[in-house]
Amino acid sequence: MKVAAPAPREATAPGGRSVVGTVFKARESGIVLALVVLVAFTATQNSRFLSGQSIRDILLGTAILAVLAVGQAIVMITRNIDLSVGSVLGLSAFAVGALLRDNPGLPVVVALLAGLGLGAVCGLLNGVLVRFGQVPALVVTLGTLYAYRGIIYFWAGGQQINADKLPGSFLSFGHDSFLGVPWLVLIAVVVLVVAGIVLRNYRAGRELYAMGSSPQAAELAGIKVGRNTIAAFLVSGALAGVAGVLFAARFGTIDAAAGNGYELNVVAAAVVGGVAVFGGSGTVWGAGLGALLLTVIGSALAVLDINQFWQQAIVGALILLAIGADRLVAVRVQKTLSGRLETQKRDSHV
Repeated sequence: MKVAAPAPREATAPGGRSVVGTVFKARESGIVLALVVLVAFTATQNSRFLSGQSIRDILLGTAILAVLAVGQAIVMITRNIDLSVGSVLGLSAFAVGALLRDNPGLPVVVALLAGLGLGAVCGLLNGVLVRFGQVPALVVTLGTLYAYRGIIYFWAGGQQINADKLPGSFLSFGHDSFLGVPWLVLIAVVVLVVAGIVLRNYRAGRELYAMGSSPQAAELAGIKVGRNTIAAFLVSGALAGVAGVLFAARFGTIDAAAGNGYELNVVAAAVVGGVAVFGGSGTVWGAGLGALLLTVIGSALAVLDINQFWQQAIVGALILLAIGADRLVAVRVQKTLSGRLETQKRDSHV
């Protein structure tokens, strides 16, 4: 007889508030505050930062990174990591570009489905290797990062796909809007909303949090940890494939280096957004905010004419701060749980 999957248990503070939930909500609020301060300061230094085109460019850049960050957050919640997303994005972008170049009449929806399917296959391979190879996800996805990138270089052969070889409808999709909102941003919002609802309100999402909190306890509770691990990597790969299509539509010119280095920014966005490195907590909303913060930082440094080296330094500092915050949360939760146990023991002796 299988035991029903439990929702992830969190320590609660007086008044019934979740300690973990309160801290991570505070971190997400902190990101919003940091965004407001950064935007306000940059705008005072250069008014062009709040121009319509500047805001549009920031949103388009955030859209691609946010789609990747959602998939990364899902994997990290299960206490894993996916370092191959940048290579999957590049492989998807080049494959879809080649497909549209050779078949210019294909609709955009077909391109999106093709990218999603190719990314899902790559993610499925990652999940299977992690599940059945019993190898840490860090090692597996580091290997597939280079393997997928090698496939792109072999396929491209030093060539690139130029925008003039792609259908006009596809390139327009990368810049057109619906009710004033770019299509790329709408897709990112849909991904965020769907993933957020599933993780919060459905059993499949609660099982992922339970796995991240304690894989052994999740197994004992009847949760299919192996199956869910594969599913998490499949979703991450599929979203990276979609991000590859968005990348191709936005930039038009695609070569073998497409998406190179994205994996580090994606992990940074998830960690800065409050997704715990050791799994079990965090939200895709936080990951999306982290993606927006990193994109705004990059744009602000460019507007302020500051060396881009500082962007890497700032991102590194944010990651260290986020990991430190995770540690503080863990210590606080442990103290809260210890206090509750002591109280229960005293009550039991009365």
